[in-house]
Amino acid sequence: MLKGLLRALSGLPLPLIHSIGSIMGRLVYSLSPSYAARFRENLKLSGCYSSDEEFEELLSASIAESGKALLELIPLWFGKDAEKRVACSDWSIVEEAKAQGRGIIFLTPHLGCFEISALYCAKIMPITVLYRRPKLQWIEPLMNEGRKTLHLAPADLSGVRKLLKALKKGEAIGLLPDQAPGEGEGEWADFFGRPAYTMTLAGRLQETGAAVIMAFAERLPKGRGYMLHLHELKERITPSSLNRAIEDLVRTCPAQYLWSYNRYKIPKGAKDIP
Repeated sequence: MLKGLLRALSGLPLPLIHSIGSIMGRLVYSLSPSYAARFRENLKLSGCYSSDEEFEELLSASIAESGKALLELIPLWFGKDAEKRVACSDWSIVEEAKAQGRGIIFLTPHLGCFEISALYCAKIMPITVLYRRPKLQWIEPLMNEGRKTLHLAPADLSGVRKLLKALKKGEAIGLLPDQAPGEGEGEWADFFGRPAYTMTLAGRLQETGAAVIMAFAERLPKGRGYMLHLHELKERITPSSLNRAIEDLVRTCPAQYLWSYNRYKIPKGAKDIP
């Protein structure tokens, strides 16, 4: 019944979905003090603004964008041809890597419509995406339904093996580079001026010779779709260089970063913050 309802809602126009999402984002912010405090603190300490007035404007825009990010999952997961809403002027970067027989590591931070980046790629080439199972078990079947065009790899040793296998075949993989890793899977590195436990997996996978490409699907105004921006990282990936690359990307469109994400949490058993 729930899937049927979501499929029906997926047929709503994207401008309407984004408008409702904006309202929902503001409602969640107003009803959850802990959510609002983390949202405000993360944005405040990022320095992605030049005045108090600009901060308040950016905060308001970011709250609305966070609601859009959640509600747009309905047409992405249960609608048809979501990837047709995406334009990309940088795809030649991918074609060049493929021509060289290299695997491709797409690094997609919590910026813009990060979900649609992999769905777009999956219509062109195989892609294996690392994912962490949701805490709410009832969500997982819905998530798997929406990601049926992707090869999913759980965030454990078996999943890493799947990623390596895909890269060795010259295929693509996808990672959320700003997702807080588990114990023993990261190192401390500054992210917007504060220590954040940061994955080392991207750097280890780069050693296969794969191309590393940052991907950002910008949410266009008034529900006009998405613009996928790609940028190849040619330097050696370390936790510090990775965070700097994410910061640079976020600064291009800070309103669409998921500031509510608990990026600075300390995983159980992780070494103390230096």
